[in-house]
Amino acid sequence: MATPQSNDENVVVIKKYANRRLYDTESSSYITLDRLAQMVRQKRDFKVIDAKSGEDITHSVLTQIIMDEEARGTTLLPVNFLRQLIGMYGDQMQSFVPQYLEASLDTLQRNQSQFRDAMSGALAANPLAEMTRRNMEMFTAAASGMRPAAKETPAPEAPKSELAELRAQLAEMQKKLDKLGG
Repeated sequence: MATPQSNDENVVVIKKYANRRLYDTESSSYITLDRLAQMVRQKRDFKVIDAKSGEDITHSVLTQIIMDEEARGTTLLPVNFLRQLIGMYGDQMQSFVPQYLEASLDTLQRNQSQFRDAMSGALAANPLAEMTRRNMEMFTAAASGMRPAAKETPAPEAPKSELAELRAQLAEMQKKLDKLGG
């Protein structure tokens, strides 16, 4: 979970011991996976190392946090998405998937407030179509080895008839998402 502006001085080292306990070297205390999840949400940069081998096991610990969240019933990853993701292992495009997913989530986070407004009906444009278009641009750029230039273009205003149609489409998409998630 490296951030672009992070450096090794700001990275908190968490040691994981054989007894599965996690030790925060910054606070000199044992912590839980829930505390690590809080650190992620607070955008604190950390790495988890195996206390015995010194191996960086951050990836597997973050995956465990996701599994724990999903097991609690906070499902963020629909079954169909998980199947597609598993299907990408061993595929020619496997090496592009991490970059694509990271870029897509970065875009979603940058547009989060717009997305929330759109979901509550406050925006007249269809931000989902725009985000899909940008995601496809990023995927195409990743596949060709280039990074896309960031575009922050506002969506054009839609006439009222288009607005009603877009809202109906958005409602239909939400129904489909609800079916996929459940």
